[in-house]
Amino acid sequence: MPSLSPLPFLLSLFFLPHLSLSLSLSREGLSLLQAKNSLADPGDALSDWNPLDSTPCNWTGVTCGSASLAVTSLDLSGLDLAGPFPSALCRLPHLSFLSLASNELNDTLPSSSLLGCSSLAYLDLSQNSFVGPLPTSLPSILPDLVHLDLESNNFSGDIPPSFGQFPRLRILSLVANQLTGPVPSFLSNVTSLRELNLSYNPFSPSPFPVSFANLTQLRILWLAGCNLVGPVPPDLGRLSSLVNLDLAYNSLSGPIPESITGLSSAVQIELYVNSLSGTLPRGLSNLTALRFFDASVNKLSGHLPEDIFLAPNLANLQLYENNLVGLIPRSISRCKNLADLRLFSNQLDGPLPSDFGKHFPLGFIDLSDNFLSGEIPASICDGGVLSELLLLNNSFSGSLPQSLGRCTSLTRVRLPNNRLSGEVPPAFWGLPHVWLLELSGNFFSGSISPAISGAANLSMLLISDNQFSGPIPEEIGALSNLFEFSASNNMLSGPLPLGLRYLTKLGELDLHNNSLSGELPQRILSWKKLSQLNLADNDISGGIPPELGVLPVLNYLDLSGNRLSGEIPMELQNLKLIEFNLSNNQLSGGLPPLLATQTYQNSFLGNPGLCGEWTGFCPSPRGVNPDRHVFVWLLRSVFILASLVLLTGAAWFYRRYRNLKKAALGTDNPEWKLTSFYKLGFSEEEILASLDEDNVIGSGASGQVYKVVLGNGETVAVKKLWGTSKKNDIFQSFGDGFEAEVEMLGKIRHKNIVKLWCCCTNLDSKLLVYEYMPNGSLGDQLHGAKGGLLDWRTRYKIALDAAEGLSYLHHDCLPPIVHRDVKSNNILLDAEFGAKVSDFGVAKTIGKGPKSMSVIAGSCGYIAPEYAYTLRVTEKSDIYSFGVVILELVTGKFPMDPELGETDLAQWVCSTMEQKGVESVIDPRLGLCFEEEIRKVLDVGLLCTNFLPPNRPPMRTVVKLLLDVAPVNKLKPPLKDLNPSP
Repeated sequence: MPSLSPLPFLLSLFFLPHLSLSLSLSREGLSLLQAKNSLADPGDALSDWNPLDSTPCNWTGVTCGSASLAVTSLDLSGLDLAGPFPSALCRLPHLSFLSLASNELNDTLPSSSLLGCSSLAYLDLSQNSFVGPLPTSLPSILPDLVHLDLESNNFSGDIPPSFGQFPRLRILSLVANQLTGPVPSFLSNVTSLRELNLSYNPFSPSPFPVSFANLTQLRILWLAGCNLVGPVPPDLGRLSSLVNLDLAYNSLSGPIPESITGLSSAVQIELYVNSLSGTLPRGLSNLTALRFFDASVNKLSGHLPEDIFLAPNLANLQLYENNLVGLIPRSISRCKNLADLRLFSNQLDGPLPSDFGKHFPLGFIDLSDNFLSGEIPASICDGGVLSELLLLNNSFSGSLPQSLGRCTSLTRVRLPNNRLSGEVPPAFWGLPHVWLLELSGNFFSGSISPAISGAANLSMLLISDNQFSGPIPEEIGALSNLFEFSASNNMLSGPLPLGLRYLTKLGELDLHNNSLSGELPQRILSWKKLSQLNLADNDISGGIPPELGVLPVLNYLDLSGNRLSGEIPMELQNLKLIEFNLSNNQLSGGLPPLLATQTYQNSFLGNPGLCGEWTGFCPSPRGVNPDRHVFVWLLRSVFILASLVLLTGAAWFYRRYRNLKKAALGTDNPEWKLTSFYKLGFSEEEILASLDEDNVIGSGASGQVYKVVLGNGETVAVKKLWGTSKKNDIFQSFGDGFEAEVEMLGKIRHKNIVKLWCCCTNLDSKLLVYEYMPNGSLGDQLHGAKGGLLDWRTRYKIALDAAEGLSYLHHDCLPPIVHRDVKSNNILLDAEFGAKVSDFGVAKTIGKGPKSMSVIAGSCGYIAPEYAYTLRVTEKSDIYSFGVVILELVTGKFPMDPELGETDLAQWVCSTMEQKGVESVIDPRLGLCFEEEIRKVLDVGLLCTNFLPPNRPPMRTVVKLLLDVAPVNKLKPPLKDLNPSP
């Protein structure tokens, strides 16, 4: 017998175990590996899909049957996988559940890619980037399908007729795609349907399909934003199993049919933002399961029916912005579960029932902008859960009930512009959770109670235009969160409390037209966020504290009509003031040189002892006393000597401070890393040495901003990002890829994007060094007291500049960049009022498709509706936000202006134009010289804020539309003569 060679034998011992392991992996495991190889997996989410395993049952997302170990379920949602649909998954013969939701799958979805998936009962491909038509053969390929979710993709074209042939389908969701054609009536053939959601697609105008009434097993019907027109068909009442009906954001007209009261199982009915008219149907009390009814923003008229409040489970009733008249029925007191009532912007009148709120758990009430009268019921908070009380712009009278002082659940109270009177209950001032207390425009009297110290959460205290008297209590200094205190046009007296200087978050202080006396508070360096100070028309005396001149963001200062004396501090010329008035005081001496310009020529009138540079401003001297000359010379000599001593001491102190600052910041720490994107004329040491509180010019969610004047005379803005202890940490927004994101932003080269010079980082701090924009933000300029300085030509040029910056981000960057926080405060203005987009703290690259985020980023009033709904990041979100900026430029209003009530700016513009015409929304400060251009730009803003994302034009088109309004070569230089050099 021949002898065996030892080498092959040893090799076989080594390879056979691995070969057997590979061969032991089931065919299903190999199919899964093939599917993995067809996908991009940037996060390595499928790293445990190991070909050496004997079974795939323990792999991420894989579930096997307990007996056969066959793959029955695959959930790969939210793993950032990219590529086409992995057709290899259809080689899993027992696969019944497949979810690939919230990934970045793209390409088309042909029917052939799903061949072999005949066992699927559940298919979820939502929130991806699939394009092209819906697969027409889906019903025949997937006969057992029960759940189909294709929401938030880019499928286009008509819904194929074959979709009416699913034999067992119960749930169909096609929301937020780009589907066209009419809403198809043939879907009524799928009689097994329990849920049908076609919302937010740009369907062609079509009536509500009457045949949908045949879907008798339907529990959820969502057709919001589907371009439905015509009446709501009476046959809708046949859907007796319907639990949730949403027909909002359409163009439905006519009355709400009486048959809707036949929806006996309905819990939620939403009919808002249509053109429905007529009266509410009687018989709503038959809806015994109804908890939520919203028919707001229609043209409903008539009285509120008594029986609407007899629906035993009604918890949420929203009928705002209609034409409802008459009384609020007394039957409301029998509505045992009512928690949310919104009837604002109607024509309701009369008093509230005396037991209003006594028998139901009212949490939110908004009856603003009606003609309601009588007293506020004492029982309004008897349920103990009232959080928001909004009764503004009515005719309520009498005093505030004492019971409101015990309503500790309140967070927001708005009662302005009524006829309320009497003293405010002391306990009401100190409600612990209220952040907004607005009592302006009433006849309240009495004093502000010291109990206000208990209002620890109070941010806005608005009590102007009343008859409050007495001193402002010292206890107001305990309100550490107070941002705005407005108490103008009252009868307050006594000195300003010293406690005011402890309010470190104070941004606006308006106490004009009172009887306040004493001197201005000293040591106010803690007012780092104060932008507006108005103490005009009081009886304040003494000097102006020099500390006012070092407040970093103060741009509105009115101290006129007092008894202030002495000289104007030189420090005031450091301020960038858009409103400045020291008129009608007793000031004397000379003017600070930078304030002696025509810009402020009306700021010093009525001060007989004040010298200026204009003819007739100071009385001419009649003679010269030589002894006075000698005295003045001696006085100046002493002053010069003292100044030299002071400057020498200050220089020594500054050097010591700078050395200590360097040590504290770690400038000698070798861990500091400078990443530059341009050739720099400065070092990180020069930047770090200037980061002290005196140079702070702003603070936001992502960090604090400093103005730094370099040794070469240039000025930069330095953003120091908050540390990791901050809730809104910028590092969390950027994630682990902070350096990569900053490098990407550093490569941006565009005239309408703020230039990022460099960044400095170490283990504890991150600094971003930007070019300095001397005219601040568009928000400051537009909404400040001198917003009229922004004439139409300037506003138009700002809109065009910002549009070009965003167009560059969306269309010229690879990958494209979505800003996610476009707003007027993030559009900065250079010395010539050229606009540049800034603050990329939450910007994201979107690669080949949209990306879903875990939280909403952005600012209130600017966030696109679908973004809040889907958390889906696309460039359409930026376009909506930019549209809001255009509406700001045209109207001059804030996106969430108190004058708008509870609606945002986009809704207000649309409804006001419809009711009163376009002239009523244009900022009256603009005049009528450019009315045609303003109308065209307004149309662009309305296009950008279209409710349906597909209907919003891309930014390139926005730029072209704006250019078509007024060609650039016809533009006049903005603000050319408004700010001449001194």
